[in-house]
Amino acid sequence: QVQLAESGGGLMQAGGSLTLTCVGSGNIFSSANFMGWYRRAPGSQRELVALIFGGSGSANYADSVKGRFTVSRDNSKNTMYLQMNSLTPEDTADYFCYARQSASEYWGQGTQVTVSS
Repeated sequence: QVQLAESGGGLMQAGGSLTLTCVGSGNIFSSANFMGWYRRAPGSQRELVALIFGGSGSANYADSVKGRFTVSRDNSKNTMYLQMNSLTPEDTADYFCYARQSASEYWGQGTQVTVSS
């Protein structure tokens, strides 16, 4: 069973930066079709933040984070990152890493990010 574990969340002032880390098991990030980050803000639905296409390695971002967030992976470390810059209070949410391998989807437990104004 593939496991994903996020870390790096916390409390940050607006304008600051934070890097989230997701460690996967079983070389998931080198074999997954898709991988990325979702978030769920209080009272809101889960939304896609950033997605990496496994084959090409290209990434897509939600409009709300374009130019501020960068998703990357290090296959040698079975790790995916989300670099978040210029944080705003609207970025406050629980962040989840995600991977899809064939028909199987995997989720981490989430890490909380709180941005104060």
